[in-house]
Amino acid sequence: MPMTDIGSLNLAWSQAMIAGFVSAGISDAVISPGSRSTPLALALLRQAGLRSHVAVDERSAAFFGLGIAKAQRRPVILLATSGTAPANWLPAIIEASQAGVPLIAVSADRPPELHGCGANQTVPQTSMFAPYVRATHALGLPSADFDPGYAHRLAAQIVEQATWPYPGPVHINQPFHEPLVPTANPLAAARLPPIRFSHSLDEPDQQTLSELANRLSGRPGIVVCGEMPLDEKRNNPLVGLARALGCPILAEPLSGLRFGPHDRSHLCVGYNRWLESPDADEMPPPEWIIRFGAFPVTRKLQNYLSGSPATQIVVSPWTQWADPVRKLTDLLRSDPELFCTAMLRERLKPANENWLGKFLALEQQVAEPDAPNHIQAIINALPPGTALFVGNSLAIRELDSMSGHSDKALSIHANRGASGIDGNISTAAGIASAQGATVALIGDLTCQHDIGGLALTRGLDIVIIVVNNGGGGIFDHLPQHSLPEFLDGWRTPQHIDFEHAAKTFGLTYHRVDTTDNLSRRLGSALADGGPQLIELKLA
Repeated sequence: MPMTDIGSLNLAWSQAMIAGFVSAGISDAVISPGSRSTPLALALLRQAGLRSHVAVDERSAAFFGLGIAKAQRRPVILLATSGTAPANWLPAIIEASQAGVPLIAVSADRPPELHGCGANQTVPQTSMFAPYVRATHALGLPSADFDPGYAHRLAAQIVEQATWPYPGPVHINQPFHEPLVPTANPLAAARLPPIRFSHSLDEPDQQTLSELANRLSGRPGIVVCGEMPLDEKRNNPLVGLARALGCPILAEPLSGLRFGPHDRSHLCVGYNRWLESPDADEMPPPEWIIRFGAFPVTRKLQNYLSGSPATQIVVSPWTQWADPVRKLTDLLRSDPELFCTAMLRERLKPANENWLGKFLALEQQVAEPDAPNHIQAIINALPPGTALFVGNSLAIRELDSMSGHSDKALSIHANRGASGIDGNISTAAGIASAQGATVALIGDLTCQHDIGGLALTRGLDIVIIVVNNGGGGIFDHLPQHSLPEFLDGWRTPQHIDFEHAAKTFGLTYHRVDTTDNLSRRLGSALADGGPQLIELKLA
């Protein structure tokens, strides 16, 4: 129905689009308050079936939405007002783009006549995220005779762009004329039927499978698994393929393979330690390597892949080109579960049993840690089903080297798309909001960088463990350590009082200085529930 009241028109248009998003499966939105975004904020807050979270800081808000999307594996709406507000999303947009996490970023904007003339709070927004989004929609001003069906199907199109074929962020820029507040409540958005999506993921064709089976059967090889979206259904087919080929699986913690009730007899998780040993140097090289998921986290495994002359096969359903070492020989665009299931129908022969035995012997040599460590203390204290978020730099590398594996079901997350230390607390809070009990392991600099993210933990069952080792501990293991300017330029010890920070944002604070105390304190913190911060003082 045509409208002449601009405020009511803005809201009616916003309600139609937001109803379309919910109809397409969206369940969560993160709103950062502002004026120009008022019609969309009202539509989000009034939409049945949608959880709206309010976060004042747009940077924290975007990472919070990223955490929800990681846990749910479906898009989350972000909303910000015009000007510099959406620019604060950029780090999270980059992470989402490179990690394959679906987000729908909706920025409100000033009308066209206010652009290019020096109007306040007006910047070019339509290309703000251009290199990092799957699509950009520069929408026009709401029209008095708009068709709700158009908004409904536009929302469905945007959801698909954010989820397929390569999940990631989509940007919508929506200008509004004033007034931004309606004079009366417009009619509720029309109930339109949901639009359903079906994206078939094909397995490789039969000829490709048969040729690959011939090339792999009876020959020594390895499977390498990096970060993948959590999917328990994938584990059994993947492990089954390794059994059929008689090969080890070098599984990173973000692969989803280290923890759970599936068969772990072919798993190798101590490679960061045994790759340095003389015994590893004497190992014959593999003839083939199959890679699933993202490229490995740690330099030792990266170098191992880079130096190998083996046939390297990458299996991925996404359109990204994942070959930073330029060693790829075969690229199969297929879902890992479908690929492994299809390969198991081929006549596969295992490699000589000594091949797998050599890797398992290396694993046995490094099975026992040299000394108690905080990684094992945390893993041991986590109840089954807990989500663990791990910060970048030193934390993720220590997890990779020290976590081991077990039949305890855990879901492990990290922001490894761009590997930044920004937004880690906010991301963990988003995961806790979507998934429940969550533990975040981060460094002192990472905590300081996202200290405002502590505001998002209110009411959540989340325990944040801050390893205070006196600054950037990762640089102790890098070449910068030898520079005379190392302390001031790289280590950068800080003097933040984490107890005061925790109390400022309403978190219960604890300080521990031994792994035994950490394990006990973490166990009791999880039992008590609510947001808590544990400072592990190592320096």
